[in-house]
Amino acid sequence: YFGGLAGAMAAAMTHPLDLLKVASQTHQGKLSIIDLIFTILREQGIRSFYKGISASILRQLTYSTSRFGCYEVGKDFIDTSEFAGKVWLAALSGFIGGTVGSPADMVNVRMQNDVKLPIENRRNYKHAIDGLWKAYRQDGVRSLFNGGATAAVRGSLMNVGQIAFYDQYKSYMLRTSHFKDNSITHFLASLLAGATATTITQPMDVLKTRIMNARPGDFNGIMDVIKYTAQLGPTGFFKGYVPAFLRISPHTILTFMFLEQLRLHFG
Repeated sequence: YFGGLAGAMAAAMTHPLDLLKVASQTHQGKLSIIDLIFTILREQGIRSFYKGISASILRQLTYSTSRFGCYEVGKDFIDTSEFAGKVWLAALSGFIGGTVGSPADMVNVRMQNDVKLPIENRRNYKHAIDGLWKAYRQDGVRSLFNGGATAAVRGSLMNVGQIAFYDQYKSYMLRTSHFKDNSITHFLASLLAGATATTITQPMDVLKTRIMNARPGDFNGIMDVIKYTAQLGPTGFFKGYVPAFLRISPHTILTFMFLEQLRLHFG
């Protein structure tokens, strides 16, 4: 639960960056981040940058609690003394976390995407629970797991990039005489892990965002989404990379900084 709490604390601080990432990924065309920021500010005001914050926090309390919990418990069954063991365990626990957090993630994507839609096309969920209930009533229980497969795969890749690489970077640093187990080491290891996680998860994140934001009938399966995204060329799978990096890196840093402090003072 330290992982879920740390993730929720980090999400509360980085949510505007996540919103910009989602809005950029769901836009079929070229739109600079600066233009997107000013468009949102002009049309809806600064408060709109926290659209969907309740779903973002709920996602962390489900997704991050599951992935961190499974990773720590899994250490009793999988040898993590070698990097390969860390990768396998992180991939498995991330897949579980991505599946558990998929409903909240779907609502989060839809609430954030509302900021760039015309009023008549918005879903207007009041908060995360309202979004889950409306999605269930309108489209059934399966709609709660729209994009669940891509969310699980992304969660697996994200966990490898964040937890496995964080553990490995931290381990490398502590083997030298230049670093100690302190906040500086935690910061540098989490910064490197954030950059790694952004790069390996971005294509899957773009697909996940588009599927979760889609209405019934928009796409006929994952291959349809891939073909649609491929119309923009290879860079289409990395749409929103800059805001994703600017969101994932601070989020990763804050998550592990908070996590280490929670362990130190309460663990």
